[in-house]
Amino acid sequence: MHARFYAPDADAAGDLVDLPEDEAAHLTRVLRLRAGAAIRVFNGRGREFDARVERAGKGGVHVVVERSREPLAREARVAVTLAQAVLKSDKLDEVVRDAVMMGVAAVLPLVAARSEVALAALQRGRRQQRWQRVAVAAAKQSGRAIVPRIMDPVTFDEVTARLAAMTLPGPGLMFVEPSAAAESVALADLDPAPPRETTMIVGPEGGWTREEIERASAVCRLVTLGGRTLRADAMPVVALAALFAIWKEL
Repeated sequence: MHARFYAPDADAAGDLVDLPEDEAAHLTRVLRLRAGAAIRVFNGRGREFDARVERAGKGGVHVVVERSREPLAREARVAVTLAQAVLKSDKLDEVVRDAVMMGVAAVLPLVAARSEVALAALQRGRRQQRWQRVAVAAAKQSGRAIVPRIMDPVTFDEVTARLAAMTLPGPGLMFVEPSAAAESVALADLDPAPPRETTMIVGPEGGWTREEIERASAVCRLVTLGGRTLRADAMPVVALAALFAIWKEL
């Protein structure tokens, strides 16, 4: 199978496009491909193409788009936005990677009351740009032709406000610990009929506060994984896999 690269400017056969710097470095320094090499490129918006390296060197990598082809992986029918609380260290890198590979449509990092990082620190550290690069790499590895958008980090209050204003996809599903809320439902009891889109909300290591649960209950459903309490970095992947199984996406 030909090597596969992210080329956001590729739109149609005959295009001559430049690969982004990271992709060019991978082609020349890691795979050591040269002019004339046959490759595949995808534009991150659902299109994939056969292509050929026109020029590769210190000035960058230029490729000729040859013909359109079907992406390696189909997209999920349910567009899931993962609203994920920022985790300690670099754990959110792994969550973004795995969620993109599994098929999420977008990721919205959020800062909750018990998050151990401030919103301003995330913005100063340019973490959103880093997570977007992780998303590109995950889409590339998993065969997706769409690169999910990693949104700018926001507060938990902003997430609930957007759900109330319907500027985030609904119905919202917020995952809570089994003992956190009497009005929660088990994931297995959700309607198996898949929605067109949804927002899945997952909390930080310390869990949600009572106030956050009360605010969220007004705009989304509170969901548990039965009697299980999972690590914060495992929860989004397990929950997404379970939802996709219920909706017959896997």
